[in-house]
Amino acid sequence: MTEVVYKIVEHDGGWAYRVGDVFSEAFPDHKSAAAAARRAAAEQRVPGRTEVIQYEDEHGHWHEETARGNDRPRTDIIDKS
Repeated sequence: MTEVVYKIVEHDGGWAYRVGDVFSEAFPDHKSAAAAARRAAAEQRVPGRTEVIQYEDEHGHWHEETARGNDRPRTDIIDKS
C-alpha cells in the first residue's frame, strides 16, 4: 500500500505542509497549516470510482491500466513543532 506523508513545516514566512518535495500554500500560522494537512490527508483516503487510465512514462511510452477506486493510500501527518 502506498503511503503519503504530510509534514508541517515553516515555509515562505508562515507555515505549510509538505509532501515529498512539494509545498502547500503558505498559511499564517501553524494551526491553519496543520488543519489543512489533516483535510488533505483525509481527502486522499476517500474511495472513488474504478476507472481505466492512460498515461505516458518518462520514455514516451503509453500505458493503460485499471485504477481501482478503493485502492487508496495510507496517510500520515508529521508535526514536530
